[in-house]
Amino acid sequence: MVNYKDLGLVNTREMFKKAIKGGYAIPAFNFNNMEQLQAIIAAAVETKSPVILQVSKGARNYANATLLRYMAQGAVEYAKELGCAHPQIVLHLDHGDSFELCKDCVDMGFSSVMIDGSHLPYEENVALTKKVVEYAHKYDVTVEGELGVLAGIEDEVSAEHHTYTNPEEVIDFATRTGCDSLAISIGTSHGAYKFKPEQCHVDPATGRLVPPPLEFSVLDAVMEKLPGFPIVLHGSSSVPQEEVDTINKYGGKLEAAIGIPEDQLRKAAKSAVCKINIDSDSRLAMTAAVRKVFVEKPAEFDPRKYLGPARDNMKKLYEHKIINVLGSAGKLDC
Repeated sequence: MVNYKDLGLVNTREMFKKAIKGGYAIPAFNFNNMEQLQAIIAAAVETKSPVILQVSKGARNYANATLLRYMAQGAVEYAKELGCAHPQIVLHLDHGDSFELCKDCVDMGFSSVMIDGSHLPYEENVALTKKVVEYAHKYDVTVEGELGVLAGIEDEVSAEHHTYTNPEEVIDFATRTGCDSLAISIGTSHGAYKFKPEQCHVDPATGRLVPPPLEFSVLDAVMEKLPGFPIVLHGSSSVPQEEVDTINKYGGKLEAAIGIPEDQLRKAAKSAVCKINIDSDSRLAMTAAVRKVFVEKPAEFDPRKYLGPARDNMKKLYEHKIINVLGSAGKLDC
């Protein structure tokens, strides 16, 4: 048993309270490798922001559970080395699909886990989430549950259509499960292809496709039912068109990749939405930088020469999200 506190990590409880009160959201960035981790921590320290390091089941298998434990511990020490004496870093399981996986993550030093039973019948979702909560809370690990289904594809999570969260269920779900935060569905979606072109309209000024707005009425109804309760938005990458353009310019084939407009995420971050998940944007930033090097310097084979620029590009993206979208910059007393 590895206790996350021994790794220097924190859970999300106090972090979320401060975010709701302050009208901002905590960045929850998914990572799969060292360069992503370095970029996340460097960006969080420079902007003085708390941060959530997210790991999906697939990423955990890719990186190795034992290595992840030490990477998380290393992230804390790296933040201190960069000048933040008291970093607030969470290691969070994203979209856990079983009690066994969540338990293993708790036992291996995760400070927060998500159990995603949203695809199950309601009562089964309640029972599974409650079981995870009862185990995790023994070790002061916080738990995120989910109501509603997001469309799109991200690692093992896949759905053709979204189902909005039913506000009438949230009080019962939160009360019976004891979860610490709740992921809801209001129109966000996983992946870089969040919307079909026929769902969008064309901006006459830019010629870009503009997706339908998020269903803030659902969010408002949930907040009315559960005032002050921490709400989470998944699938919230904006799919920066400059990164998509760079990828396509240097040999990629990303057609009709559309994300969530940042103005809508800024609006959500000022509400009870205190955690916003971002994954695809960093993948795009990394891929764009790597493709550019490969085309401009085809003889290059030193990984540091293409992963270094990729790391720098991701750091720039993370800083932008923290400062200009989520509003969490300056909220950490380093």
